[in-house]
Amino acid sequence: MKSASALAAAVAIGIASSAATVPAAAQCGRASWYALHSRTASGERMNPAAMTAAHRTLPFGTRVRVTNRRNGKVVMVRINDRGPFVRGRVLDLSRAAARKLGFVHSGHTSVCFASAE
Repeated sequence: MKSASALAAAVAIGIASSAATVPAAAQCGRASWYALHSRTASGERMNPAAMTAAHRTLPFGTRVRVTNRRNGKVVMVRINDRGPFVRGRVLDLSRAAARKLGFVHSGHTSVCFASAE
């Protein structure tokens, strides 16, 4: 049987390694992509080739590091729109961001993201 100090050390190592994988302020959930040519909620024209995203509450201009949990690919995007408006989704990414994350064909994936600032 393990001693209390050995068990505490094992728990501390587990916590440290999981914290290194996902930042403390990270949010995780489902993300999808969209490629419209209309105006975004920030007033700019949506550009499917730009590295941008929609989030329900983050301030416009916030830079976010997004990680695809399925393949480990990472992109930096700028929040410039509101959404997604589909239950269970946390981000809507531009087509360019989805392509770099490797999920254009599936349409959605599991991601974690945190503010890069």
